[in-house]
Amino acid sequence: MNVWQPDSGETLLARAPVTFATGAAMRVSGMRWFRDPERRDIQSALPTWPEGPVYSARSAADSVARNTVKGAAMTVGVAIMAVLSSAGGNVTGTDIPDSGSDTPDDQQDEVLDFPVIWAAPGTIARTLPWQLDPGRSDEKRYRTHAIVTDRRLLVVGFLFHKKDLKNIQDEVLWEVPRTAISNVERKNFKTGSDFKVTFSDGSWCRLSSIRRQRLTRYLLPTELIARDSLTAAQRAAVDAYAAKVRPPAGISPIISRPPGGHRRVEFLLPDRLDAYFGASEKNTLIDDEGREVRPEDYLPEDL
Repeated sequence: MNVWQPDSGETLLARAPVTFATGAAMRVSGMRWFRDPERRDIQSALPTWPEGPVYSARSAADSVARNTVKGAAMTVGVAIMAVLSSAGGNVTGTDIPDSGSDTPDDQQDEVLDFPVIWAAPGTIARTLPWQLDPGRSDEKRYRTHAIVTDRRLLVVGFLFHKKDLKNIQDEVLWEVPRTAISNVERKNFKTGSDFKVTFSDGSWCRLSSIRRQRLTRYLLPTELIARDSLTAAQRAAVDAYAAKVRPPAGISPIISRPPGGHRRVEFLLPDRLDAYFGASEKNTLIDDEGREVRPEDYLPEDL
């Protein structure tokens, strides 16, 4: 393994799979574009990028037809499930809540068009690596991860070995200091896995991750705090949680103060890093008195 490691004194906060997002509305389903502020296509002008697919948004009539076919398929699927259930079939669902939404945040950029890079010449978003593009890089053979530290955001890439998810040979493809990021916004339309990163020069990108919450938690404004700044009760709670998690030697807790006001105590576990999910962690929330916060009492800002 050749896993990327932070510099001395730098704190690794998150690592998770990431790609450019993909359109979900019928007009732009399965597509993405790379635009300048005049909404012109710029993919042929991006340096070092190989040729990729050229998309055309579907007409309104074609979108209606596809929606009709999709609706009919869903109706048939529901009928089949009903028959299986009535016949005693083994039909199971999922207990994972759906974080997506059927309501677009931005009609122009999510329904009529779907830019994943928006950048004038010479801006940061134009420097993003082509390997993030599912239309150019085959995820069956190559993966990209985003890494967040207290200093920077990086994108690394590596050959993907389906039968050996621990086989990671990182190549740093791109990085930018945290100071170059002006805003991060979770975008919930359809899948609930997208997020938009706006840079200090006004350029932006729309990315997608199966662990969006993990990545954006530390890209969004979050105060990192030292253990010594906690109260005695909170320090005792951190120590108790460490005894429960039993992290490897040398792994210190990441303690942060989400906007909700609680304290998050988190341990990144390097032995559980894999190519599919990225870095794994154990975390809990404690309140001002050092009591563990129950999941049902979490605030939206805690997530």
